[in-house]
Amino acid sequence: MLLTPGDVATMTFEWGSIKWFVTPSGVPGAASTFGEVIVNPGRGHARHQHPNAEEIIYVVSGEATQMVDDGEPFTIREGDAVHIPKGAWHSTHNETWRPLRLIVTYTPGGEEKALEAAPDFRLHDAGTTPEWRRA
Repeated sequence: MLLTPGDVATMTFEWGSIKWFVTPSGVPGAASTFGEVIVNPGRGHARHQHPNAEEIIYVVSGEATQMVDDGEPFTIREGDAVHIPKGAWHSTHNETWRPLRLIVTYTPGGEEKALEAAPDFRLHDAGTTPEWRRA
């Protein structure tokens, strides 16, 4: 099954956006979640955990400060991969002026549904382009 960016909805938040290409609820038979995450310059997401899934982050481009399991923060850059064990607290913050592009997976899939409870969550239909405004 081929999925293009125009085929899937976009989740937006104050810190950035996500396109989930593969999810158990969106692709019949899928057991994991796979998507692209953009963290805008100077933004990041709050410390959180996924109690039922491990997460893998792959940095496509950009640089950020990453924290995993309340350990010391470390820098992630293009080409780096981060494994976040099930239930580990973590956060990502882009302290640069360039967008951070990530590929993110959850195994098993389904944890992406929790993002819909965020107060700044917005869902944009497939094929539409969210408008960004400067703070």
